[in-house]
Amino acid sequence: MTTESIRKLLTDAFKPETLEIIDNSAAHAGHAGARTGGGHYHVTIVADAFEGKSLVQRHQLVYKALGDMMKQQIHALGINALSPSEETKGNI
Repeated sequence: MTTESIRKLLTDAFKPETLEIIDNSAAHAGHAGARTGGGHYHVTIVADAFEGKSLVQRHQLVYKALGDMMKQQIHALGINALSPSEETKGNI
């Protein structure tokens, strides 16, 4: 369910050309964050919104789009946020 919620929030916010979400939560069973229900995810997203933005700005945009999910449902989030021009250069 969390993966689909992440997908919906990021799709609504960015209308991405590419969006891949990997749930790594099972690999972290027993981890402190997993005990409180927070999952471990990795997101690869390609969207126009990241054009001309620094890495920190891109991450801030993703965190903002995910909002309250970052407080409990998501314990750890890896982000690979690219603009379409970077994707064509093979940066994924």
